[in-house]
Amino acid sequence: MPKAGGAPKPLTRTTTYIDCIEDKAALTAWKSRMTLVGASRDPALVARVKELNCESREDKAVLDELAERAVSLAGANSKREHGTHLHTLSEAVDRGEPLPLGTSNRDLADMAAYKMAMVGFDTVAIEQFVVVDELGVGGTFDRLLRYSGPGPDGRHFNGLLIGDLKTGSVQYGGLKMASQLAVYAHGERYDHTRFPVDGRDKKALAAWRKTSVPANEAATAYAEAAEVSRDWGVIIHLPAGEAQCTLYWANLRIGWEAALLARDIRRMRATRGALAAFGSPAQRNV
Repeated sequence: MPKAGGAPKPLTRTTTYIDCIEDKAALTAWKSRMTLVGASRDPALVARVKELNCESREDKAVLDELAERAVSLAGANSKREHGTHLHTLSEAVDRGEPLPLGTSNRDLADMAAYKMAMVGFDTVAIEQFVVVDELGVGGTFDRLLRYSGPGPDGRHFNGLLIGDLKTGSVQYGGLKMASQLAVYAHGERYDHTRFPVDGRDKKALAAWRKTSVPANEAATAYAEAAEVSRDWGVIIHLPAGEAQCTLYWANLRIGWEAALLARDIRRMRATRGALAAFGSPAQRNV
């Protein structure tokens, strides 16, 4: 619900919103390789592809599904799933809870590395959802951290920081990560349970979208953001199975500049009229 009241307003996920600033060449090449590897492991999948027409609208959807299945067969999703598992374990560590029985030695080593790397931080909050109205964006960040110590510019830092845990490679995504954290740092906390709806119930969701809430009621879902730094954030890099955890300062001033650039790019992509057929009236521009 927008803070000013009215009908529900759709939001774009933070990671989706800033995705347009990322160079995807390496990711595209990786996914192509994984597709080939996965297809080689399932002859039946390859045989099914031969039956389909890549120009057909219906077959395109089937081919997309088969491509995703091939990527999964290559094990491309296993790292992501294990990363989600490490996120869950790290939350238990920060809450001071025991790790689940049966946690592997490999995961225990990763959590030990995580705990050692985070010894200089106090965890203030875990998994907070925020909204940035000027961008039409919403997202959940991993940690709100309190830190007192040397800052990235050599001066003493004392205050709150947005922290985000990454279990994959951070080699190419620095700008996107800084932008992601910058968006979170500019957000307002939003309690989505204040206006609940079951998204699986299509009728209930359709009715909910038509509701209108007065501003004074809508505002109760929002809370002032903590005085978190908009200059710096922390990326917590915990690659699965390596028993190493490395911290990186994220420059949120650069990140916010990138987020505003993403807003301009997304606005421009929605612009029509870049082409017009010869001899056609202006209204036929595309």
